[in-house]
Amino acid sequence: MRAAKGVPEMNSPMNSPAMKGSISLLAGALLLASSAAFANVEPVPATTPGKPSTVAKGLQQAKTYTVSSAPTAPLNLAKPTLPDLSGYTAEAAAAKIVRSKPGKISVRRMMQEDALKDFIGGDNKMAEWVVRQHGIPQAIFIDDGYVNLKELAKKLPKQYISETSPGVYLARLPIVVGRNGILEIDKQTQELRLSQEGGSFLVNDGQLFVRDTKVTGWREKDNGPATFNSPKEFRPFLLAWGGTETYIVNSKMASFGYANSKSYGVSISQYTPNMAKVLKRPEPTGWIIDSAFSDMWYGFYCYETRDFVVKGNTYKDNIVYGIDPHDRSHRLIIADNTVYGTKKKHGIIISREVNDSFIFNNRSYDNKLSGLVIDRNSVNNLIADNEIYRNHTDGITLYESADNLLWGNRVISNRRHGIRIRNSVNIRLYENVAMANGLTGVYGHIKDLSDTDRDIKLDPFDAQVSLIVVGGELAANGSGPMSIDSPLSVELYRVSMLAPTKSSGISFSGILGERQDEILDLLVRQQKAVLIDPVERQTEMRD
Repeated sequence: MRAAKGVPEMNSPMNSPAMKGSISLLAGALLLASSAAFANVEPVPATTPGKPSTVAKGLQQAKTYTVSSAPTAPLNLAKPTLPDLSGYTAEAAAAKIVRSKPGKISVRRMMQEDALKDFIGGDNKMAEWVVRQHGIPQAIFIDDGYVNLKELAKKLPKQYISETSPGVYLARLPIVVGRNGILEIDKQTQELRLSQEGGSFLVNDGQLFVRDTKVTGWREKDNGPATFNSPKEFRPFLLAWGGTETYIVNSKMASFGYANSKSYGVSISQYTPNMAKVLKRPEPTGWIIDSAFSDMWYGFYCYETRDFVVKGNTYKDNIVYGIDPHDRSHRLIIADNTVYGTKKKHGIIISREVNDSFIFNNRSYDNKLSGLVIDRNSVNNLIADNEIYRNHTDGITLYESADNLLWGNRVISNRRHGIRIRNSVNIRLYENVAMANGLTGVYGHIKDLSDTDRDIKLDPFDAQVSLIVVGGELAANGSGPMSIDSPLSVELYRVSMLAPTKSSGISFSGILGERQDEILDLLVRQQKAVLIDPVERQTEMRD
């Protein structure tokens, strides 16, 4: 099997005794805690009587498989090297601020401004701001140099931005950092409140630094945060466009965003395709470190963004997603974050060609759906050392995303599968622990998505699955350690399977179940690598 690009292949697999000891202690506690959860788990959906099962696009189900021992040398892989995070600090962010040239402050009409075209263009979008501002919409602009928010407030009339108590500022207009502008919101600002009634929001088209402060979507009539009511209700937001740098450090943000394009919460986005062709701005970048986000429509969203770092943050009780990098973003670092309580969907998801990225040392738990999702042809990513637990569906989910490496993740007490892999090939699972999940520890399957609402041209797929599982532990999962349906191939080596929940002992389902005795003999008794391969040639298995 070929390795994912960018991930080193070496010898000496990790098998830490310390890690095993801690996991065994954890297992005892979790088995008690999870017994109640098992009682409420939905069963795996069966084929409806009288209806033929769907044949997945591109692959007929193989009828028979061979089980054989495989050479172990190609399976040995050293623990991959993770990016060095030591340079992503508050001090390093502060050092990037150039204060030598004072910026220009102005209030002018929102029309004809590239940075605002998404909000005042067609579909009568401008009406939102006409109603809120009771006239032709205006915004505050910072151009051609550096401005501190405290200085900004002093230079503008109080109807636009006012200091309501020492260090607390209320903005009633949108604030736009122009292409050559630099805005710093620092500890001189105790809190910046963006008025929901006034239609205030922050757009960065230059450089934005938010440091040691608090920025809140504000509902003036309640004299409190603009807490979420409905998807369509305007709430303030922060958006950074192509060519920008955005740094959010040691700060708190709350009550941002709603279901409108680029208005999701904190968004980092290249310009829309038509404007990007004209403006030719590079992909945006920046850091969000050691900060907290709550009650956001999306905690973090990005689109065609490069080298962005999301490190050491807390995403709590956000509405749709905690962290959501999207279309064609690459070389991202998502590390050391805690994501929990997401109300509608997943804790962390990367989707649609989010490639060559690192997701590690995160904690994602108590989210409405999965803890961590790799989706829609996102490839060559390393997902390592994450703790994914108590999510309301799967722990880690991979949908239609090949060539990814999962290393050393602990996936525990999720209501459905621990690790679920659909329509994805060359998925390598090394040293992962899937324990006390409601259904299967590792579940691999194919699915025909042709009859769904999926845009197949935009998001193509092949109904194929193949995986390598090396090391780690599959223990006390409700439906068994592992189930694989119609794989191109499966390789297993050094996988520990303990504490079966069924009285019959360890039992596989899917094609593994049919050859269970042979598989366990090679894997457990002989301690060899096992290769499960379809007998039919792949040309015969394709439509």
